Amino acid sequence: MSGTVWEVAPDGGRPHGRSCAHLGLLPEPGTPRPAGPADCADCSARGWSWVRLRSCVTCGHVGCCDSSAGAHAYAHHLRSGHPVALSLAADEDWAWCFADEVFLVRSGGDRDPA
Repeated sequence: MSGTVWEVAPDGGRPHGRSCAHLGLLPEPGTPRPAGPADCADCSARGWSWVRLRSCVTCGHVGCCDSSAGAHAYAHHLRSGHPVALSLAADEDWAWCFADEVFLVRSGGDRDPA
Protein backbone atom coordinates (compact mmCIF):
# COMPACT_ATOMS: atom_id res chain seq x y z
CA MET A 1 0.00 0.00 0.00
CA SER A 2 1.46 3.29 -1.05
CA GLY A 3 -0.71 5.58 1.06
CA THR A 4 -0.69 8.22 -1.68
CA VAL A 5 -4.45 8.83 -1.47
CA TRP A 6 -4.40 9.97 2.15
CA GLU A 7 -3.20 13.27 3.59
CA VAL A 8 -3.13 15.08 6.90
CA ALA A 9 -6.28 17.19 7.26
CA PRO A 10 -6.10 20.85 8.24
CA ASP A 11 -6.85 21.18 11.95
CA GLY A 12 -7.36 24.66 13.34
CA GLY A 13 -6.32 23.56 16.81
CA ARG A 14 -2.90 22.25 15.79
CA PRO A 15 0.10 23.74 14.00
CA HIS A 16 0.22 23.60 10.20
CA GLY A 17 2.77 21.40 8.51
CA ARG A 18 2.12 18.31 10.62
CA SER A 19 2.80 14.96 9.04
CA CYS A 20 2.01 11.31 9.60
CA ALA A 21 4.57 8.54 9.40
CA HIS A 22 1.83 5.90 9.01
CA LEU A 23 0.08 6.84 5.76
CA GLY A 24 1.27 3.59 4.19
CA LEU A 25 -0.96 1.61 6.55
CA LEU A 26 -4.14 3.11 5.11
CA PRO A 27 -6.19 1.36 2.41
CA GLU A 28 -5.79 2.09 -1.29
CA PRO A 29 -8.63 3.64 -3.34
CA GLY A 30 -11.52 1.30 -4.00
CA THR A 31 -10.76 -0.84 -0.95
CA PRO A 32 -14.05 -1.56 0.81
CA ARG A 33 -14.49 -0.20 4.32
CA PRO A 34 -13.75 -2.75 7.04
CA ALA A 35 -16.85 -4.83 7.81
CA GLY A 36 -15.93 -5.38 11.45
CA PRO A 37 -18.41 -6.05 14.21
CA ALA A 38 -21.37 -3.70 14.56
CA ASP A 39 -20.50 -3.05 18.19
CA CYS A 40 -17.69 -2.35 20.59
CA ALA A 41 -17.12 -5.71 22.25
CA ASP A 42 -15.51 -4.08 25.30
CA CYS A 43 -18.55 -1.84 25.85
CA SER A 44 -21.00 -4.67 25.16
CA ALA A 45 -19.27 -6.85 27.76
CA ARG A 46 -19.90 -4.11 30.35
CA GLY A 47 -23.43 -3.26 29.23
CA TRP A 48 -22.32 0.18 28.03
CA SER A 49 -23.38 2.02 24.89
CA TRP A 50 -21.02 3.83 22.53
CA VAL A 51 -21.14 6.87 20.24
CA ARG A 52 -19.10 5.89 17.15
CA LEU A 53 -16.88 2.95 16.20
CA ARG A 54 -13.29 2.91 14.93
CA SER A 55 -11.38 0.06 13.27
CA CYS A 56 -7.64 -0.48 13.78
CA VAL A 57 -5.96 -0.53 10.35
CA THR A 58 -3.25 -2.88 11.63
CA CYS A 59 -5.36 -5.72 13.05
CA GLY A 60 -9.04 -4.81 12.50
CA HIS A 61 -9.93 -4.47 16.20
CA VAL A 62 -13.13 -2.46 16.57
CA GLY A 63 -13.44 -0.09 19.50
CA CYS A 64 -15.51 2.93 20.44
CA CYS A 65 -14.43 6.53 19.89
CA ASP A 66 -13.08 8.94 22.49
CA SER A 67 -16.57 10.46 22.89
CA SER A 68 -17.77 7.11 24.25
CA ALA A 69 -17.41 6.23 27.93
CA GLY A 70 -14.85 3.50 27.26
CA ALA A 71 -12.71 5.15 24.56
CA HIS A 72 -11.78 1.59 23.62
CA ALA A 73 -10.18 2.44 20.24
CA TYR A 74 -7.66 4.61 22.08
CA ALA A 75 -7.22 1.95 24.77
CA HIS A 76 -6.43 -0.54 22.00
CA HIS A 77 -3.78 1.83 20.63
CA LEU A 78 -2.20 2.13 24.09
CA ARG A 79 -2.12 -1.66 24.59
CA SER A 80 -1.00 -2.62 21.10
CA GLY A 81 0.94 0.37 19.79
CA HIS A 82 -1.10 0.20 16.57
CA PRO A 83 -1.11 3.80 15.39
CA VAL A 84 -4.11 4.38 13.09
CA ALA A 85 -7.88 3.79 13.30
CA LEU A 86 -10.50 4.33 10.58
CA SER A 87 -13.93 5.68 11.37
CA LEU A 88 -16.63 3.08 10.72
CA ALA A 89 -19.45 5.64 10.70
CA ALA A 90 -21.26 5.71 7.35
CA ASP A 91 -21.17 9.52 7.31
CA GLU A 92 -17.44 9.78 8.09
CA ASP A 93 -14.53 9.05 5.75
CA TRP A 94 -11.40 9.73 7.77
CA ALA A 95 -8.82 8.12 9.97
CA TRP A 96 -7.00 9.23 13.11
CA CYS A 97 -3.33 8.62 13.81
CA PHE A 98 -2.95 8.29 17.56
CA ALA A 99 0.84 8.30 17.32
CA ASP A 100 1.13 11.53 15.31
CA GLU A 101 -2.12 13.07 16.62
CA VAL A 102 -3.53 14.00 13.20
CA PHE A 103 -6.75 13.50 11.23
CA LEU A 104 -6.21 11.80 7.89
CA VAL A 105 -8.52 12.29 4.92
CA ARG A 106 -8.56 10.98 1.39
CA SER A 107 -6.73 13.31 -0.99
CA GLY A 108 -9.15 15.54 -2.82
CA GLY A 109 -11.82 14.80 -0.25
CA ASP A 110 -13.83 17.62 1.20
CA ARG A 111 -15.12 15.97 4.32
CA ASP A 112 -14.59 17.68 7.64
CA PRO A 113 -13.06 15.25 10.16
CA ALA A 114 -14.74 16.96 13.12
